[in-house]
Amino acid sequence: MQAIIDWINNNQGMLIEYSIKVIIAIIIMVVASIASRVLTGVMRKGMTKREVDGAVIGFLSAIIKSLIFIAALMVALNQVGVETTSFIAILGAAGLAIGLALQGSLSNIASGVLLIMFRPMRAGEYVECGGTAGTVEEINIFQTILKTPDRKVVYVPNSQVIGSAIVNYNREDIRRIDLVIGVSYSANLQHTKKVLMEELEKDERILEDPAPVVTVTALNSSSVDFNVRPWTKTEDHWPTRWDLLERIKDRLDEEGIGIPFPQMDVHMHKNQ
Repeated sequence: MQAIIDWINNNQGMLIEYSIKVIIAIIIMVVASIASRVLTGVMRKGMTKREVDGAVIGFLSAIIKSLIFIAALMVALNQVGVETTSFIAILGAAGLAIGLALQGSLSNIASGVLLIMFRPMRAGEYVECGGTAGTVEEINIFQTILKTPDRKVVYVPNSQVIGSAIVNYNREDIRRIDLVIGVSYSANLQHTKKVLMEELEKDERILEDPAPVVTVTALNSSSVDFNVRPWTKTEDHWPTRWDLLERIKDRLDEEGIGIPFPQMDVHMHKNQ
């Protein structure tokens, strides 16, 4: 016991100096903890106002807190005299190894963050992306979940979504219906155009502005093709399209306007 007291008396200066360094290191960690809470709080408020997904907010908050903690820990250890160069090298090598091993997952995470922040599509919208078409059910950190019209659930990796064109069918309030109607060469084109336009005018779902268009678009080998292009509200697009096709077929039959179809003539030769 006396030996310990003598050692303390002989090394008071060193102990005081080391204690000050430890106190400074603790203060650094406390300040870093407060700074990380303040920074993540500001970030959460800003991202919440932009309606960013909660999973992304939590993920980014965790990353920021981890980076601040690691940086503060390195400074604190250096303050008390611990050599941090080797630690930094080890962390760098470990980070590189983990990044290479998980590059696919990390790519999906980064893509998920971009999708949710920039919002090229939202839940409930019908889109084409990553080679798949369907209604967006959910966008999470790793994948985008789509439900196809025949009720299949497709999980598309976020990196594949970001790496392809995204076609959003619901972002605009109105949408054009594109139909190609072929009639025979014997049909009167002006009369046919009038008949097609009358069928469009009968449907209340078809908008007056933009005005529908009916025009000859091609003279094919067996038919004269009309482009029929009316506009509807986005939610009325498919029902209106299906009804138009049915009504146009019936009306052309009533008017005696022929609709060409592929035919094959078979010639039989009798051997004598």
